[in-house]
Amino acid sequence: MAILDRIDDPSDLRQLPVQDLPLVATEIRQLIVEVLSKNGGHLASGLGVVELTIALHYVFDFLKDRLIFDVSHQCYPHKILTGRREKFRSIRLRHGLAGYTNPEESPYDHYLFAHAGTAISTALGMAVGANPDEGRKSVALVGDASIATGVAFEALNHAGVLDSDVLVILNDNEMSISKSVGAFSEYLSKIRAGGLYNEAKDGVHRLIQAIPVVGERIDKSLHDVKDAILNALRPGYLFEALGPRYFGPVNGHDLKHLIAILGDMKRQKGFRLLHVLTEKGYGHPDAVKDPIKWHGVSPKVPPQTPPTLEFARQGEKNWSDVFAETAIARGERDPDLHVITAAMPDNTGVTKFLKRFPDRTHDVGICEQHAVAFASGLAKAGKRPVCAIFSTFLQRAYDQIFHEVALNKVPVVFCLDRAGMVGPDGATHNGTFDIAYMRSFPGIVIMAARDISEFKAMFDLALDCGQPAAIRYPRTYAAHPDREYPARRELLLGLSETLTQGGDAAIVAYGSLLYPVMEAAERLEAEGIRLTVVNARFVRPLDTQRMVDLVTRFEHVFTVEEHSIRGGFSSAVLEELVLARARADRIRPIALPDEFIPHGTRGELLTEFSLSPVAIADRVRRTLQTRSAVAP
Repeated sequence: MAILDRIDDPSDLRQLPVQDLPLVATEIRQLIVEVLSKNGGHLASGLGVVELTIALHYVFDFLKDRLIFDVSHQCYPHKILTGRREKFRSIRLRHGLAGYTNPEESPYDHYLFAHAGTAISTALGMAVGANPDEGRKSVALVGDASIATGVAFEALNHAGVLDSDVLVILNDNEMSISKSVGAFSEYLSKIRAGGLYNEAKDGVHRLIQAIPVVGERIDKSLHDVKDAILNALRPGYLFEALGPRYFGPVNGHDLKHLIAILGDMKRQKGFRLLHVLTEKGYGHPDAVKDPIKWHGVSPKVPPQTPPTLEFARQGEKNWSDVFAETAIARGERDPDLHVITAAMPDNTGVTKFLKRFPDRTHDVGICEQHAVAFASGLAKAGKRPVCAIFSTFLQRAYDQIFHEVALNKVPVVFCLDRAGMVGPDGATHNGTFDIAYMRSFPGIVIMAARDISEFKAMFDLALDCGQPAAIRYPRTYAAHPDREYPARRELLLGLSETLTQGGDAAIVAYGSLLYPVMEAAERLEAEGIRLTVVNARFVRPLDTQRMVDLVTRFEHVFTVEEHSIRGGFSSAVLEELVLARARADRIRPIALPDEFIPHGTRGELLTEFSLSPVAIADRVRRTLQTRSAVAP
């Protein structure tokens, strides 16, 4: 019987002798690889923190103490050890475990987190709010990319003033999803190297003593100055300047040493930071060799063969590839085009642009606020900046979209990747609110393309219109190239296009759901129900005249979108029709419900939330049948 099978709770783990823990680590890794071969998920990040997670649960009781994961995609070992070992086989499946911490699953989880930088803030709040008599510890587990975010520094600065009982564990694997970037990453690299302080100490002495005649005397008299210089180079000095006592760096895969030092950290009080060095993908040779490729994996299990894994592929064509091809083509003829991403160059397609135009590509790290403000500055200097950022992650830069872009009418282009349902990553990653938050500001052109060629036209329009502009697109490209639809109309700012003419009802699709709508229309036409189908193209400026015409001609005008029903395309249509004193009561919205959409495959979610071709056709059919039933 495997040791892991006897661990139903961290209290079981703490009954084991330390020498048995490496075997537990091995078994956890085996289980993660086995399950992810079937379900897909975040592989390299979880494998890298197995020993650290074991050590944390061995030393602390996190039913009493509090453990907050930053991002939390590295929480698979934590889930396995906290009573979810058997359920782990359901991870990222519909109605199964979430791919991130989730307080609905376990008292060991406190947030449904999948963004970076906030663990220190929330752990600090828990520490300040705790009853001092309970002796409760707050632990924040933060990655080396996350700790460079602005909000993390804000939390460090505040915690340093409060000196609350918070332990920050810096999990330093030199990676975010892609390679960590920036001056702070370089600082951590110097700490890892270990020679910075001693080399500087010898160097300062040699430099001063080399001064002719007076060097020896100056060397002795400048003792305090030298100490100040050397302190600035001492490992962890930058952290300690913000408040925490710094410890480390320590080997994050040495369980015995980790348990000893965490035990010491537990006995201490105040604001501490433990710097732990780990290897992303540890224990899996391929993941160690290429942690970027193996950060996320999709299932690949041929029948009757051992489980294997491949890096995540979401279909033969995905929208990040379309973005990359389009940006490179424009970059070839436009030397002012600059592309910006926030620590997601591979997932957004920016890496391909980087290889062709390294001087015009900017990965600013997990700093979306800075990315947008930086883009604004580029535009003010006469460049054409494009921010390629996930829909949900751009929410962090809401204030910069307002101030630095919209308010000042600066022509920054936003390419909103993963707009709509992304699948197994779930509620934290589903881009179902971007229309609402982008269209709340005046002057931003907001578009969504039906397919590749329309996206390319929109990309050029966005760069050339002289206004802030946004293009939203989902993760996968789901058009049907084998189908013959009417030729597209020229893309003109604010104008929709009519694809089919029918007399029974109208249906207006925005972006990604145009082709499912066309398929639904074909199904209904086979039943004798003929629809006028419109490709909206724009939510701002909206083709208001087209909408007025439709509600004047048809009793039922359906709007279809992959966005929350609140604040999205249908809301924009209703608002404009009310202002135009037109028949807004004839709009029939088909959209996602006013809730956070859970994890599951894209197909499952489209079906469950009535956005599949079959469901769209059924909604139209039932509505028209109801009309017929009540007709005199």
